[in-house]
Amino acid sequence: MKKYNMITDQPGKSLFFFALPMILGNLFQQFYTTVDSIIVGQFVGEDALAAVGASYSLTTVFIMIAIGGGIGASVITSQYLGAGIYRKMKTSVSTALISFLVLSLVLAVIGLVGNRMILTGLNTPENILSDAVLYLKIYFLGLPFLFMYNILSSIFNALGNSRTPLYLLIFSSLLNIVMDLVMVRVFHLGVAGVAIATVIAQGLSAVISFCLLLRLIKTFAEETDADTGKRKLYDFSMLGNMIKVAIPSMVQQSIVSIGMLLVQSVVNGFGSSVLAGYTAGMRIESICIVPMIATGNAVSTFTAQNLGAGAPERVRKGYLAGVKMVAAFAVLICLVLTVFHGPIINAFLEEGSDAAAFATGNDYLTFIAFFFICIGMKAVTDGVLRGAGDVVVFTLANLINLGIRVSFAFGFAGIIGVEAVWFAVPMGWSTNFVISFIRYLSGKWSQKKLIKV
Repeated sequence: MKKYNMITDQPGKSLFFFALPMILGNLFQQFYTTVDSIIVGQFVGEDALAAVGASYSLTTVFIMIAIGGGIGASVITSQYLGAGIYRKMKTSVSTALISFLVLSLVLAVIGLVGNRMILTGLNTPENILSDAVLYLKIYFLGLPFLFMYNILSSIFNALGNSRTPLYLLIFSSLLNIVMDLVMVRVFHLGVAGVAIATVIAQGLSAVISFCLLLRLIKTFAEETDADTGKRKLYDFSMLGNMIKVAIPSMVQQSIVSIGMLLVQSVVNGFGSSVLAGYTAGMRIESICIVPMIATGNAVSTFTAQNLGAGAPERVRKGYLAGVKMVAAFAVLICLVLTVFHGPIINAFLEEGSDAAAFATGNDYLTFIAFFFICIGMKAVTDGVLRGAGDVVVFTLANLINLGIRVSFAFGFAGIIGVEAVWFAVPMGWSTNFVISFIRYLSGKWSQKKLIKV
């Protein structure tokens, strides 16, 4: 496959071929988490699936924090790359890796100490609490590896290399699936086996990814820079600029997961069978939003590189190309879920599972199938604002999105049932898009620049 340059090649083609490996890679990442659920649901049981589901929203929040942090770092790195200042680009990479390694260690300790308290606070059913706590303990032990793996992937993308993360995700996914089966079917470790498999697979991928990044960084010759000063290992001013983008990006990337986490107590209140069905539905939703989020992240990198190169008009062309891409994905997803929602949900649940589990999963998928265009438009528009470093309106829009999802779910679950949890989803996505789109139309984002040339 030809490698396209996002600064010089045709915007639509360069964006598509850059986004494609990101989409495929994230699909593989979601694929093996889905296989986790299928293996647990089929070979361990409905309660085990519910236990993994109770943990899933919390674990995804931490991964999305890592991805958001990586995007913050990638915007700075991409702008230096676009400007051709390789010395400072390398400093931004090392600054990001050191900072987020420290953050991951802090989060791991918090998770290990507070996981039972969090699960109890979320009203996790008593019959699955022990398994959920066990899953989280193992997960948090491996959090630094999982965290750094996602940061490293974002840096590869910032450098215009979206293929290496794809290859590593394929490797990690296949290894994870094999280890899932070994841990659950051979060693009969149940929920713990699934967690162990995930940590080992992504941990190994993180180490390989780091080694490959070191080799890639060496290919950028500092001698071409106009600035011939000594390269720093760590730069606090760069960290400050990364944080300006990283915090809103963490919020944006985490909106879906934080929303799931905050409304988890609503779903938990309907019992473990409903939770199992909802877990199956969430897994499918997580797969379906992958092309939308990945396209938005690709637009973010495209925007950062082209603004760094002083070409805002190319950003507008890239935005239109991104809109066409997510629209095509939304139509395809809607058709697939409308036709095959039944067999998809059945794959997650053993034959003797409660009817409420099947009904919940099917109801969720048949409703949400028609609304993925909303998150697609939101992701692409947010991508432009994030890549430009225009974060104030972007952050506000995502917080309003979160507020709508949580308030509607809590306010109406007692009136219309668990359906209130998923009715709130497209309401939040759509409002987020409208606010961000108004900002995009203003053109003020094109005047932003985070780096000093």
